[in-house]
Amino acid sequence: MFDFLEGYDLLGAFWVTVQLTFWSALGSLVWGTLLAAMRVGPVPLMRAFGTAYVTIVRNIPLTVIIVFTSLGLFQTLGISLGADRFTTINFRLAVLGLTAYTSAFVCEALRSGINTVPLGQVEAARAIGLSFPQILRIVVLPQAFRSVVGPLTNVLIALTKNTTVAAAIGVAEAALLMREMIENEAQLILVSAVFAFGFICLTLPTGLLLGRLAKKVAVKR
Repeated sequence: MFDFLEGYDLLGAFWVTVQLTFWSALGSLVWGTLLAAMRVGPVPLMRAFGTAYVTIVRNIPLTVIIVFTSLGLFQTLGISLGADRFTTINFRLAVLGLTAYTSAFVCEALRSGINTVPLGQVEAARAIGLSFPQILRIVVLPQAFRSVVGPLTNVLIALTKNTTVAAAIGVAEAALLMREMIENEAQLILVSAVFAFGFICLTLPTGLLLGRLAKKVAVKR
């Protein structure tokens, strides 16, 4: 029944998807945290930048962002992100696009967690002379992250599925291989079922494990 899979690097395609998810999630967590800090910070210019970034990026289709990284950054401006091979350039550009897009959602999830931290704790930290970065690092962010493990899990699952958009610029991940197999094989239902099962294997364990983690680390108020 599954003879049509012969000759295709199915595991390799899903491994690229895993790598896209990992590096994009890491970048999104860092940039999204910085954006959240800007949005709750005391500097008006930084607050305005964070708000504008999140509002604009969240309303741009991910496909447009991914295609822009290839056509705009690489082909027009010549930005290759330190790579010399075409496949590596496309991979890094896809990570950049996914990071830019997903970080806006990470920012909003984290900002909701920051809002759960009692104001009295912030005022007490300020009273003992802590600066704003110290208040964020020592008091606010540790509690905020514990409060938003669930929402961040949803963002991570969405990111895993969004990696399929990287096929638009030729990244050899699962969606690109699925499109190739559909074009070459007369097994539309089976091909779709195989790739659907593959994404379930990626996202379901992640949701279950992080869901248990969210219950374990939740802040009791």
